[in-house]
Amino acid sequence: MEYTGKYTSQISFPLGGIGTGCIGLGGNGGLVDIEIKNRPNKNSTAEFTHFAIKAEDEDGVIDARILQGDLEKDFIGCTERPRYTGYGFGPDRGTMAGFPHFENVRFVGEFPFANLYFAHRRFPGEVSMTAFNPFIPTNEDDSSIPAAFFNFRIKNTHSKKLTYTLALSCNNYYCRTQTVHTYEEQDSAKLIFLSNTGSKDTTEYGDLTIATDCEAVSYQEYWFRGRWFDNSSVFWQEFTRPGKLKNRIYEADRDNPDSNETSDVATLAAHLELEPGETADLRFVLSWSNPWISNHWEITHIGLGEEEIQRRRQQKWKNYYAVLFENSRSSALYALQNFSRLFRETMLYHDAIYSSDLPECARDAVTANVPVLKSPTCLRLEDGSFYGFEGVHAHMGSCEGTCTHVWAYTYAMAFLFPRLERSARTNEYTYSMQPDGGMGFRLQLPLGVGPTNHRPAADGQFGTILRVYREFLISGDREWLAAIWPQVKRSLEFAWSDENTDRWDPQQSGILTGRQHHTLDMELFGANSWLSGMYLAALQAGAHLAEIMGDSEAAQKYLEIFRRGKEALNRDLFNGEYFFQNIDLKDKALLEQYNNGFSMHGADAVASYWNEENQEMKYQIGEGCSIDQLLGQWHADLLQLGEIFDEDKVQSALSSIYRYNYIPDMREHVNPCRIYSMNGEQGTMICSYPPERRKPLIPVPYSEETMHGFEYQAASHMIRHGLETEGLTCVQAVRSRYDGLKRNPWNEMECGSNYARSMASYALLLIYSGFVCDMYHKKIGFHPLHPETYKFFWSLDSGFGTVEKKDGQITLRVLYGSLEINVFEVETEHVRSVACAGTEVPFEIKNDSICMRETLHLESGDALVVNYEK
Repeated sequence: MEYTGKYTSQISFPLGGIGTGCIGLGGNGGLVDIEIKNRPNKNSTAEFTHFAIKAEDEDGVIDARILQGDLEKDFIGCTERPRYTGYGFGPDRGTMAGFPHFENVRFVGEFPFANLYFAHRRFPGEVSMTAFNPFIPTNEDDSSIPAAFFNFRIKNTHSKKLTYTLALSCNNYYCRTQTVHTYEEQDSAKLIFLSNTGSKDTTEYGDLTIATDCEAVSYQEYWFRGRWFDNSSVFWQEFTRPGKLKNRIYEADRDNPDSNETSDVATLAAHLELEPGETADLRFVLSWSNPWISNHWEITHIGLGEEEIQRRRQQKWKNYYAVLFENSRSSALYALQNFSRLFRETMLYHDAIYSSDLPECARDAVTANVPVLKSPTCLRLEDGSFYGFEGVHAHMGSCEGTCTHVWAYTYAMAFLFPRLERSARTNEYTYSMQPDGGMGFRLQLPLGVGPTNHRPAADGQFGTILRVYREFLISGDREWLAAIWPQVKRSLEFAWSDENTDRWDPQQSGILTGRQHHTLDMELFGANSWLSGMYLAALQAGAHLAEIMGDSEAAQKYLEIFRRGKEALNRDLFNGEYFFQNIDLKDKALLEQYNNGFSMHGADAVASYWNEENQEMKYQIGEGCSIDQLLGQWHADLLQLGEIFDEDKVQSALSSIYRYNYIPDMREHVNPCRIYSMNGEQGTMICSYPPERRKPLIPVPYSEETMHGFEYQAASHMIRHGLETEGLTCVQAVRSRYDGLKRNPWNEMECGSNYARSMASYALLLIYSGFVCDMYHKKIGFHPLHPETYKFFWSLDSGFGTVEKKDGQITLRVLYGSLEINVFEVETEHVRSVACAGTEVPFEIKNDSICMRETLHLESGDALVVNYEK
């Protein structure tokens, strides 16, 4: 997608690794949102960190500019600034917007790459920037480097030989006074290490490195120290002089830390000579390290005393990237030494995903939400395992604990970085299981402090079982499954356990009727298709897992409960149009039996859910048309679990969601909740109440909102079941809101920025490609929505690649890693031959699949080709 002018104003393109924090690249080419201190830092400016360029000949400097375009926002000032520099004082001068810069910038964003093209009538050259951080599916460590990578291409458009200087200046964000800046050379790398004399054993300590592998460099270890505006003023005077920068060294600490409201700045400049028409590249890396982290966010365990809270906060652990790299110097050197390989392997993913045959808005939805993994939403713990918030506030994570009822919607990381996803499941079943078999839906940190005491969330508990099944399909790792199976089994059987005081399904009917906490932050009572559908899908998944583990007795029991529940669900919870919650909202007695357990809204169900004024229950769906009424079937479709809801009823319910929940003009919509779409925008609301249906006075929370992960779930499900036009309309409604003018295209929000649930959009790729897998049996397959000709990206535990059908062939290609395959599930009519690496492969057609006589081992660059009779 290309953005120019005012449509770049909201862009902050994340540059950083998984669990490392990131730096944002603004739409004008400047740096923004410096989020490298183990927490978010939204709407922050770069405080003089920037690129600048100049061109000169033998007569002197022809032109010099900050390498960015016009600032398109914060004309009055930014609220996230100290006094006398914030709102009412104009843009922060650390943006460098007050210096000469380029008049035209094109921002082309295709995550994980941002390509910017700079032009100015006075500048004698064409300049482009490619910015990225390695994103290599299945290689989670090379995708977790704490650095921003930059490749610049400069073309001399002048009639004379010119010398170009490209300089990166960097603020020492971690310390204002005791800074230590050191220029170093190691092999081909030239770098400045920005450290400080503070204790390296605290959560406050951090260091940065700016580095290049250009042969000719100059540098300033320190900008001029002064007051008022001295630092940037002197820098610009020195930079715009002919020739190289002269170094400046300060031995003493800064004695006026409040001056300029910033820290010391260092500059590293690369120089190159170009003949007329000649083009050359320059590479820079900006890396950081803030190694120690502690729990500084809101703790959701209910009733903790202050002493225990402080005990938890005082325990610190290392970020995983600090295990990989001793400091920012180490990561910068690794980045430069491996720059070409990391770029190339990241480009393999880029080219494969962007060449996939997806409608434009679907491709945009898939690729633009994967960057959540590179945002402050995500951490990697000291052992490398994954942890995520739901999203982030401006300066703190939002809703801790890899929340099961939010992350259960996400499909991207499971396929792109399967080992990280499995690590999250391992932590959940190791550290979040409560004594009675319930699962605390928010993992508590530091690891080992015990599970949260909040009552379990039904959708999160069953969604996690579904994810265990998914992770097993993707990896085929029976050893991993065996290690957690006892707890998985216990968590499924919690539904009817005598210890479950919320009494979800004590009669093993297959329908949940008890007190059911869920992702809309309250509880439903009585039978409803949403949470019972999740329960039934989990029973199916549990039965498959039990068979794998040799527990046929459990498998049989789960299937018996499933069959009872499926029959009741389709018989009793469908109103002729859609599925609903079967509840008498006037029945206070239904609430009176529940007065137990810890909950964010209290244990007493009557106090929390009974509206005495109108004698009615609060926060229920009732006769409403819920966007998630078929959620269990969505998961079942993606995981090949078969039919839970009758197909004709699925079609009707999805049509109803589009008819009643899709809002074509938000100006006409009543929304007392959080506003994620507005004015003339469109969206799909959480729960609608058609005119002939009764709406509770106080309905289920967030009913009128348009939360994007839910929207993607419903939209992709529509597409899966033949309502492609309607589904794409819903997808386009979301993505059109993130146009760079109104909102950042790479930051969808819900309960905070960089919201995880939006990664439900990855389901669009799975559905359009018809992707199936079972790596335990070494099976991979495709049943595309449009099967005539196609090309799609795929990713599994051991590697990634593409599948393509054209010219009478289906080609499965491994681009990275490897793949073992016994079964290739594609169309089987008129198969003439199968070949691998140019050699014919013996096969047979069985169960509508191509079955190899022997396991095939495909390495990177190999392809399996199925030839069809013409």
